[in-house]
Amino acid sequence: MIKLLLVEDDSDVLEVVKLSLELYGDFDVVDCSSGEEALRIVGDYKPDVFLLDFMMPEMSGPQVLKRFREIPGLEDVPAIFLTARTGEATKSELLEMGAKEVIYKPFKPTTLGAQIKAGIGR
Repeated sequence: MIKLLLVEDDSDVLEVVKLSLELYGDFDVVDCSSGEEALRIVGDYKPDVFLLDFMMPEMSGPQVLKRFREIPGLEDVPAIFLTARTGEATKSELLEMGAKEVIYKPFKPTTLGAQIKAGIGR
């Protein structure tokens, strides 16, 4: 099982992602609706991959990732961003921030698990 920490502020998107990954199999998903919530639980959960919403209020996905990278043992956990912002500039920016992959919203729930596995090389 791949332990995935999902951080998404939109409850509908969060639910679709969680359900699609659980139906896909291979994923144990813990979801958080904010960066602060994720920071409280990430050390105990020790995920294999982060799936982060790019734009969230209070703390953006890149800000959350930066804070995760400061926690011993999480420096090399692969990160994938979910974003509604399209374009090569956005993708390049996120890859430079350390993302392994960028998945655009709206995404296909039926292929999300495969996209994540491909993004982290599994």
